[in-house]
Amino acid sequence: MNAWEESAISIATFLPLLGALVIALVPRGKDRLVRGLGIVFTAAAMVIAIALAIGFDYGSGAPLQFELNTAWIPVIDARYHVGIDGISLPLWVLTFILSFLCAIYTWRYVPSPGKTKAFLALMLMLETGMAGTFIAFDLILFFIFWELVLVPMYFLIGIWGSENREYAAIKFFLYTLFGSIFMLLGFLAMYFRSAPHTFDILELQAYGAGGGFSRTFQLVAFGAVALGFAVKVPMWPFHTWLPDAHTEAPTIGSVLLAGIMLKMGTYGFVRVALPILPEGAQAYAPWIGLLAAIAIVYAALACLAQKDLKRLIAFSSVGHMGFVMLGIATLTPIGINAAIFGMVAHGLITGMLFFCVGSVYDRYHTRQIAEIGGGLMQKLPYLGGVFAFVSIASLGLPGLAGFWGEVMALLSSYNPAGVLSDQVGLFRVFMVAGGIGTILTAGYFLWMLQRVNMGTVPDRWRETALPDIVAVEWISWVPLLVAIVALGVFPRLLLGVTDGAVESLMRLFAG
Repeated sequence: MNAWEESAISIATFLPLLGALVIALVPRGKDRLVRGLGIVFTAAAMVIAIALAIGFDYGSGAPLQFELNTAWIPVIDARYHVGIDGISLPLWVLTFILSFLCAIYTWRYVPSPGKTKAFLALMLMLETGMAGTFIAFDLILFFIFWELVLVPMYFLIGIWGSENREYAAIKFFLYTLFGSIFMLLGFLAMYFRSAPHTFDILELQAYGAGGGFSRTFQLVAFGAVALGFAVKVPMWPFHTWLPDAHTEAPTIGSVLLAGIMLKMGTYGFVRVALPILPEGAQAYAPWIGLLAAIAIVYAALACLAQKDLKRLIAFSSVGHMGFVMLGIATLTPIGINAAIFGMVAHGLITGMLFFCVGSVYDRYHTRQIAEIGGGLMQKLPYLGGVFAFVSIASLGLPGLAGFWGEVMALLSSYNPAGVLSDQVGLFRVFMVAGGIGTILTAGYFLWMLQRVNMGTVPDRWRETALPDIVAVEWISWVPLLVAIVALGVFPRLLLGVTDGAVESLMRLFAG
């Protein structure tokens, strides 16, 4: 492997951070230049990521590729260890694509109170933190990238959010910081109990799989790290920060929060918690499955009660991430593949939903379903059509990306891993709950479309001139719309990438 291959993923990951520093040096008042720089730096990082994806050896998805492992903090043996396998590649590439599309979207609109330099710099800093989490194979490095996203998102919500932005930002910060404390304690515990002491994720996986950690230790450590990951997902009942954060965040914040940040928690389960602490995962799996099943049904019922369009989409994220966690809880290759597919599909679909809701708000200046009053298809046919399409994708229509993650998660729940053979009946109950959740999901999305898209245009909007989808929105949205169809029709585009790495990881739970 040459020097370019060793450094390419680091260059792509840190390019946005470099872009943030460059933007910070741009004189005030150069808003167009700042927006252009945001597009340039996110585009450059995306091009490198796509080039690496093209050069990825898909016949060998389990071993790390483009790996760089070098000394970083010798005194604690923390290393700069990065790489990509079939599990991290889709999420890493998705981070750059979605960030680039968000940068394009900002060419048209930066929310009040403006401050374009700060807004773009924080968005680029956020991109580096999210991308780095998916390539880090040292727990200290993983934690630093994990925490790097906290401050930018706090300010994006707190400065550019809606009326209750301060409350939502503080709630987001406190919840995630609380989870991170327990996660860090779990990381430190694994370091001190491993022999020799190491933060390297691959070495810890080998140590854990070889029985190096006692069952009692695994139960405690898994509980600590799982709590940190569960808050980020967020799993019920740690979800209450999410509707507030989504509702108050600016459109770009909501898109990146739903599209990428939530996946950091589920990725943490797959990358860290399950393979390093397999006995702990086995013990907690029924409880994770229970919380996931509750989340699916609870979120669907909550969506039926929502009057705010954006809050409804926010609660739908809790349900969709419930399907992801249900797949993870089965400890099967099908379930983990379903989880990764669900992560990517949710990033595409729900990110697109928040784009649509943001555009509806830009035109109507309200998110209240009753105030919009229906008739969107008549007033703005293109926006209404895209919104209907993405909503139908989100409810899991076969042939679109939202279908495969959900149906595979339910399928894996019917036959969980052999180590859970005494819990088969319980997991089949979870499968039934998930099936009920899919019916309720279809119900609330169709009811929402009936109230927003259908019917006649209310009198208060009839004479108001509202622009339909503009060019910048089309450019931002078309790649996501195409990907939603492509993954729905050809799921192997993603499953062919993840399956080898998942099979290797899940041999721990064969039986």
